[in-house]
Amino acid sequence: MNYKNLVRIALRALNNNKFRGFLTMLGIIIGVASVIAMLAIGQGSKRSIRAQISEMGSNMIMIHPKFDRGAGVRLSASDMQSLKLTDYQAILNESTWVAAVSPSVNASGQAIYGANNTPTTAYGISPEYLDIRKYQVGQGEMFTESDIHSAAKVCVVGQTVVDELFTNGESPLGKTIRFDKIPLRIVGVLTSKGYNSMGQDQDDLILAPYTTVQKRMLAITYLQGIFCSALSEELTDRAVEELSDILRRTHKLSETAEDDFEIRSQEELSSMLSSTTEMMTVLLACIAGISLLVGGIGIMNIMYVSVTERTREIGLRMSIGAKGRHILFQFLIEAVIISVMGGIIGVLLGIGASAAIKYLAGWPVYVQAYSVILSFAVCTVTGIFFGWYPAQKAARLDPIEAIRYE
Repeated sequence: MNYKNLVRIALRALNNNKFRGFLTMLGIIIGVASVIAMLAIGQGSKRSIRAQISEMGSNMIMIHPKFDRGAGVRLSASDMQSLKLTDYQAILNESTWVAAVSPSVNASGQAIYGANNTPTTAYGISPEYLDIRKYQVGQGEMFTESDIHSAAKVCVVGQTVVDELFTNGESPLGKTIRFDKIPLRIVGVLTSKGYNSMGQDQDDLILAPYTTVQKRMLAITYLQGIFCSALSEELTDRAVEELSDILRRTHKLSETAEDDFEIRSQEELSSMLSSTTEMMTVLLACIAGISLLVGGIGIMNIMYVSVTERTREIGLRMSIGAKGRHILFQFLIEAVIISVMGGIIGVLLGIGASAAIKYLAGWPVYVQAYSVILSFAVCTVTGIFFGWYPAQKAARLDPIEAIRYE
């Protein structure tokens, strides 16, 4: 069997019907391009989420009171009082897998300076919070431990707060703002971090000593949360186990008692968001893959038409010695060529569409080699699968009946 001749005959047949061949490829082209573009968007989103979580602190661990019901009413974490300063001190003194730890209390309200005001949140923390959350002081300085001991009325503000309150462009350093009637002197301004993957403005905040927020704003003695960072991302699980053991001991919980606190890590959040993104990516790719199925059906339809149009040609070839397998491979090669050429065009179109989405729409996009290889392999298999039956029909034709076909 001379495969070169079969390929030459198949190319000649396609060349005689260029427009019909292109229309047949169209389903494959759209399907391959759609799959590549959808997978690129999904992978880009996944990488973007991981990068933004890493900016927030990939080894960060968050401890909050566990949600509970009081008198039949579900209480929020901020209303629970299971976390104390003694828990913070125990973690600070006893933990070996934790690099930094900071208490956390927060209050929402209006920040006011002169005639300007803006709604924001004041977070009561310790200086270690900056390392845990990957914040940096761009102007001025961070408040000190002595400010915490004295519950000083000082704060560090985010860039959004600066933009809203100091509209004339003056330096906020040394200025005193009011937060729900409490005067706070600005000692530093944070470097801008922008929005995170969940659409939250990371610059819309005020950082103050946790004792200041506790005593002067909320009038509470308990903590609403504790933020920690593990020594490394790989040691996060060990740090979580250690923190759980310390808190269960300080809370005097029996072996059978449930935790009255919740520990969440950024690694856990990253895995959850990544799995959600992957599921959506697979769903989008499956939807786009329907175009490949439609393209395959189109190939089958055109191959049936081709077999019918060339019935007499098939009969003549078989009458001069062509075997059924020769006819089978001739039409099968035509189907594969249509699929492969459509796949090549689809790959180029998919990469181009991904680049256009990235630069025009601004979406995070990442084209992986496996998506190109997978799409190309699927379109090739599609050509073989949907071209096989029409090719078999042509190979089984009776030569005499085929020659007599009108």
